[in-house]
Amino acid sequence: MDREEKAEVDLEERLAELDLRSDSDVPDVPPPTDSTPEILKRALSGLSARWKNWWIRGILTLAMISVFFLIIYLGSFMLMLLVLSIQVKCYHEIITIGYRVYHSYDLPWFRSLSWYFLLCVNYFFYGETVADYFATFVQRREQLQFLIRYHRFISFALYLTGFCMFVLSLVKKHYRLQFYMFAWTHVTLLITVTQSHLVIQNLFEGMIWFLVPISSVICNDITAYIFGFFFGRTPLIKLSPKKTWEGFIGGFFSTVLFGFIVSNHISFLV
Repeated sequence: MDREEKAEVDLEERLAELDLRSDSDVPDVPPPTDSTPEILKRALSGLSARWKNWWIRGILTLAMISVFFLIIYLGSFMLMLLVLSIQVKCYHEIITIGYRVYHSYDLPWFRSLSWYFLLCVNYFFYGETVADYFATFVQRREQLQFLIRYHRFISFALYLTGFCMFVLSLVKKHYRLQFYMFAWTHVTLLITVTQSHLVIQNLFEGMIWFLVPISSVICNDITAYIFGFFFGRTPLIKLSPKKTWEGFIGGFFSTVLFGFIVSNHISFLV
């Protein structure tokens, strides 16, 4: 067996070991640090841990909802910036997981190519949006007319450039891992960019298509927690032991009722 074949077998064995590892072999996750503001800790020091958690969640929920309403008041543009910021943060979190695996093999360009593909995909999606919704504005600008006319060709050329860079970064004995991480990047793009693009498309169709789904998610999260806190007895799933069937069912029916009320109310306003 020559050196190349031996290295290939070595890599396959290491990957097989990772696949066969049981849950007991996975290192324990370090306990989360308590980031509660000190002023809240002092104010709630006399309460039990259960009620202390209730008040902390309640206060922080009201604070986040207030900030969200402020952003809504500032208009659609600020909401688009918020969605894009969340998209970039989620993408960064998922790509960082892959980078830790990739970096352990000293393989090049993974993080750089991941961010490059994010720029390419955003350029394609939001270029399409500009062409669809700002056609009148674009027609008055000669420079933009060229970009819009050849938008899909430019997008394809940018992606092809990234693919060529990926091919150039391939390292012998690690092809499988590199293609695995290449797929990881594309699935991450599908999860993050596609969703954020569709949310922004909803904003262009009217604020109601943004507010009703988002407020329904907020309602479900809050009511599921309230029902679970007061009535929860039956565990829902092992993955999250604090989730209960009572919270799940209460949140479901509360969200359905909330959706009917809010959608009818907003439709009358519009």
